[in-house]
Amino acid sequence: MPDPLKGESPSAAALPRRTRLRDIPGGIWALGFVSMLMDISSEMIHALLPVYLMTVLGTSALAVGVIEGVAEATASIMKVFSGALSDRLGKRKWLAAFGYGLAALTKPIFPLASSVGWLVAARFIERIGKGIRGAPRDALVADIAPAHLRGASFGLRQSLDTIGAFLGPGLAIGLMWLTANHFQTVFWIAVIPAVLSVLLIIFAVHDPERDGTTRAVRSPLSVEAMRRLGAAYWITVAISTVFTLARFSEAFLILKAQAVGMPIFLVPLVLVLMNVVYALTSYPIGVLSDRMSRVDLLAFGLVVLVVADIVLGFTTSLLGGAFGVALWGLHMGCTQGVVAALVADTAPAELRGTAFGVVNLLGGVMLLAASVLAGLLWDQTGAQGTFLAGAGFSVAALAGIILVRNRLPHR
Repeated sequence: MPDPLKGESPSAAALPRRTRLRDIPGGIWALGFVSMLMDISSEMIHALLPVYLMTVLGTSALAVGVIEGVAEATASIMKVFSGALSDRLGKRKWLAAFGYGLAALTKPIFPLASSVGWLVAARFIERIGKGIRGAPRDALVADIAPAHLRGASFGLRQSLDTIGAFLGPGLAIGLMWLTANHFQTVFWIAVIPAVLSVLLIIFAVHDPERDGTTRAVRSPLSVEAMRRLGAAYWITVAISTVFTLARFSEAFLILKAQAVGMPIFLVPLVLVLMNVVYALTSYPIGVLSDRMSRVDLLAFGLVVLVVADIVLGFTTSLLGGAFGVALWGLHMGCTQGVVAALVADTAPAELRGTAFGVVNLLGGVMLLAASVLAGLLWDQTGAQGTFLAGAGFSVAALAGIILVRNRLPHR
């Protein structure tokens, strides 16, 4: 029987047929809407938080970078343990639901906080919730999705998640205008979609039954389990890790918009634009990755990131900034779901939770380093040094992909 991963020609019956949205299982849709609602809540807050920290509480760009980096690194550290626990238990839904619930509980802290310390604590706990839910949720998507729809399923979940990521800032803009820039009111309204997200995952998402071929895992973080993940998986991890170093926090896109003259109440438009492009491209790219090389799509996404960084580094106009932000969204659409599908392709089914957790742990460490470095460069050299450094790391990741391209499955 021909093996498409080895480059052999499949029979006509084995060729993938046209993917339709109705082909994707209901559990994937439910997880997508869970992500969308939580992202609406989170992005209503995060779209305003960097400006709130710098203009209301008087922090520096370095402090913003440290806060964002520590928050994301905390989430990534939690993902490896929650992913491993989901492999050990053989169940993923309730761990994911607990993570969403913990994040929802932190939302009221943002409007109540009276100092940077409270905001850092809320952001920290919220990211713990994100870390707990992330790897089990991604592994659950891989468990539910048919193999021939894996890219499309990850792309759909990412698209729905990203719709929330631009609806949130859009709501923040309207509410800031209606409330005359009253941050606390916007933060209170953000609590509502977070609660709805938790209710949806509790009542609409279910773990699939495991078949008899899936091995039980007693020690998902053991040396033996790490070896079972295989060389192709670890190559994927290495590429993803270097790539994350090139992709620092989107907080710096917001600061760039403010630097080129965007009014404060319109600053969330940056995330709206980025996430509109991200949402519109994630699902089509996911479908495309089920038909052609995921590795080549990932390389294309890195090329787009290099161009985005160069544009953002040199532009001094709102129009140029908007173009750079749109390119940033395109690179996200070309890479995030594709990386997740590559992890699912290369990891054994019984170790998917651990596999996603390890990817996110190492990515989180790199994101912390990238965000701190971006903050330092911003304070010392401004936007240009920050974005050109990102372009350099993107080129390094692209070179790595070229070197190991033939050692990864292409479909």
